Amino acid sequence: MAAITQEGLENYGTPNEETWPGILSNEEFRAYNYPKYRAEALINHAPRLDSDGADLLGKLLQFEGRKRISADEAMRHLLFHSLGDRVLKLPDTTSIFALKEIQLQKETGLRSASLPESGSAAFQVVDTEF
Repeated sequence: MAAITQEGLENYGTPNEETWPGILSNEEFRAYNYPKYRAEALINHAPRLDSDGADLLGKLLQFEGRKRISADEAMRHLLFHSLGDRVLKLPDTTSIFALKEIQLQKETGLRSASLPESGSAAFQVVDTEF
């Protein structure tokens, strides 16, 4: 069984029969006697994600591996379609940031009390003429 961290439990909730069928019959899981935490909305932990980004992140962060989206499925997710066709045609070993038209945006002020507006992108397409 993969390690489950305290922070993971606090953020994503303690696995239960609804989120991971069969987990309560797993001896190793029961032996740890994890505290019971409710899952928080992903947007609370990643406020700059739009709805497509939150959807993809939720599919990637499934406790049960059979419910988790594969890398291939993730790359076909709507989030990446919005970045243009060239992103979808990149070799597996090439970062999307190798494309000159996609740039990271600097995180400003995240150490202060104010957070950026929900849904503002962490990266942007600067030129859609591929």
